[in-house]
Amino acid sequence: MRPNTVKRALKAGQPSVGTWLSLGSITAARFMARAGLGWLTVDIEHSLVDWETATHMFASIAEAGCVALARVPANRHDHIKRVLDNGAMGVVVPMVNSRQEAEEAVSACLYPPRGTRSVGGSVHALNFDTTAPDYFQHADDELLVVLQCEHIQAVEDADKIFSVPGIDAIFVGPNDLAASMRGKDGKGPSAEATLQANKHILETCKKYKVAAGYHCANAEEAKMRIAEGWQFLAIASELKMMLNGASAIVQGLGTDRPKSELAKY
Repeated sequence: MRPNTVKRALKAGQPSVGTWLSLGSITAARFMARAGLGWLTVDIEHSLVDWETATHMFASIAEAGCVALARVPANRHDHIKRVLDNGAMGVVVPMVNSRQEAEEAVSACLYPPRGTRSVGGSVHALNFDTTAPDYFQHADDELLVVLQCEHIQAVEDADKIFSVPGIDAIFVGPNDLAASMRGKDGKGPSAEATLQANKHILETCKKYKVAAGYHCANAEEAKMRIAEGWQFLAIASELKMMLNGASAIVQGLGTDRPKSELAKY
């Protein structure tokens, strides 16, 4: 069975860098899988991608030698089961805010007796370059389990959540985390409050030997986070990279054009 190189790297204490796929494009996934990143996450939570398209994207990524991950729409057993049965090599589970939710997410990823994932599917084995029987026997050891810490409640209960066995990485969603820290006046958290939240997440991850992850805006931020001790780093998205490239060309031409609302993606 093909080893999950990202899972191995994180367990060895090494950083692993990837990006988000939000366009729902199989062709874009094929090209991005050959760009040299360690992994690509197909975002099924916030994008227009459907299950069939996601399945073809997983295959395109895996066949290029990259690790195909999926962010599921919600922390539900059926969502997790479906992406794994259709070829995802790991899951990113959003908005995990309690120990029970963490336990349920991990359990959905693993076969009995370690978990509650039901036995089925067919194409999952193809992405690991193996047979179905071999997949059923070894999948628990190769699937990457990433839980998102994107609410202040999860930060406050980090010890209870991060200590759940079977978690490979905790991934910070900085935008949602900041939104959950807004005051009654709607203002976002101070820089110091954000710094302290991130520090607590990182320290708690180290305490329980779980890789700490962060969504970064660019390569410079990713390098800074790696120096701080973060391991599982996402840089922007394929959409953001496309828009950045187009913007750089327009600016290079000296075109006087107002910035589009798309610049926020």
